[in-house]
Amino acid sequence: MSAPTFAGRSAAGFARYGLIVALVAVFSVFSILASTFLTPGNLQSILVNNFTLLAIVSIAMTFAVSAGGIDLSVGTAVDFASFAFVSLALAGQPVPLALLAGLAAGALVGAFNAILVSAIGVAPFLATLGTLFIGRSIQQLLTNGGNPVYLPPSGIPPAFRFLGHGTIANVPVPLIIAAVIIAGAAAAFAWTRFGRVVLSIGIQPSVVRYSGIGLGAHVAATFILAGTTAAVAGLILTATVTVYIPSSGNAFLLNAIGATFIGTTLSPLGRPNVLGTVLGVLLLSIVANGLLLTGLNFYWQQVGTGMLIFAVLAFSFINRKTVGA
Repeated sequence: MSAPTFAGRSAAGFARYGLIVALVAVFSVFSILASTFLTPGNLQSILVNNFTLLAIVSIAMTFAVSAGGIDLSVGTAVDFASFAFVSLALAGQPVPLALLAGLAAGALVGAFNAILVSAIGVAPFLATLGTLFIGRSIQQLLTNGGNPVYLPPSGIPPAFRFLGHGTIANVPVPLIIAAVIIAGAAAAFAWTRFGRVVLSIGIQPSVVRYSGIGLGAHVAATFILAGTTAAVAGLILTATVTVYIPSSGNAFLLNAIGATFIGTTLSPLGRPNVLGTVLGVLLLSIVANGLLLTGLNFYWQQVGTGMLIFAVLAFSFINRKTVGA
């Protein structure tokens, strides 16, 4: 009796910590294959260029998935925030006002999703997919067919530049912002009633509904929070590259979904969690950077990333099924 119990616990451990094993494995492999991988400059590049923005968007996705849904419009929130920010900066408005406008634009995307899902009853997948298409069309109309909107170097306020390129105690400002958002999300899920209700909705929405808790209101708030969080990534992106490119936010969508669901493997119940999402983002960031350093063709990089996501999820699923059996 003791042997099967020990084997079951071992399999459960591998199922839960397969993400960490994969993270250590890819880090070790690229340390060997790419001579510049372990240099301080490259490691900082991974965190600033690969990790930061994807982590913020993935946290937004984690909020939506935790409530039992998904948000395919996080990229739209990124783009709308970027457009609002650039438009006000070009108009000579103060940076704080441009920041607020960007956050409001992301919240507006989330509010539109909230109306579709909570008030009308559209499934989150279909609602956010519709928002994605509508947002893309609006951006095309606002930019005469998708033309980028550039900020002239001479007209960039110092505070605007600081958001994308500044440092505090030698730590890049974008990385600090990402860390604050990650810590805030973790605290919300761990210590607030709102976070606990959102997690409960994702597990047993009927129980939440019959307990008298405002399920619709919490789902609506979750989508608004997701849109606002994704908007932060749009503001940082714009301050970094000083240009708004229509639909560029959608480049984060698939990786954000992948990181969030990879992160579920860290949970005993297979649920979204902040730590798992962050490790999932870190895994994808290391893979993207490592494959680039090895000189692999871009399209093969996408294949490699997809295979890694599949391997981690499949490994976890097989092990959980084995433990359950």
